[in-house]
Amino acid sequence: MPGFRFVDCHSHVVPSGDDGAASVEDGVGLCRKAASRSTGLLFATPHVWPHLPLTPGREAATRSAFERVREAAGLELRLGFELTPSEALLEEDLQRYVLEGTDCVLMEVPFMGGAELLFALAERVERARLRPVIAHPERTEAVLDDPEIAEELAARGWLLQVNATSVTGDHGPSAAELAWQLIEGGHVALVASDGHRPSRPPHLDAAFAAVRARVGGDRAKPLFDGSALGLSSRPLEVAV
Repeated sequence: MPGFRFVDCHSHVVPSGDDGAASVEDGVGLCRKAASRSTGLLFATPHVWPHLPLTPGREAATRSAFERVREAAGLELRLGFELTPSEALLEEDLQRYVLEGTDCVLMEVPFMGGAELLFALAERVERARLRPVIAHPERTEAVLDDPEIAEELAARGWLLQVNATSVTGDHGPSAAELAWQLIEGGHVALVASDGHRPSRPPHLDAAFAAVRARVGGDRAKPLFDGSALGLSSRPLEVAV
């Protein structure tokens, strides 16, 4: 167990109609598993897909489910969203999607195709005086084909987030190799679980141990403690 509680900025522990937790009960179970593995603050980040936008009805249902999960989570649970870039999002008020208690907006590199819309959305976030967090570039076609795209994203001051499951090899050797390349090159700001379900839980402890062993504790801790989001390190104690 590290000497601090992990901050995990990316998970799908709240049922919202996407591919994450299927029920409030499943979400509570995932949160409690995360708490048992040293996570103190977990962001639930339901998908906002082009084919599954955050309509008023979906938002109301998601927020209701979030409150029910939060009450029994066994850790501090906050709400945010994970945006898949789309033309429609370029016209929205992006404050709607911030990671609660931060000035950050989580968005993913599309798994297939180019990254042009991602750059446009991140620029739009910046114009709103918010900070982009770029999820799992190491798992995407565009960045695997051209890792310099990830380096350009980071060079713009945007926060790159790699998945714990990429670090531990669960997404295959190509994603693992690129995740480590980005970590060792100093391009990564955050490691998060992207936990979805019991078979893919929101755990960070194994990834933290691997990163600490490879690059040292001083470099590993800021990737896991929330400081990149402007949050202080979480205390060891957490209510259950």
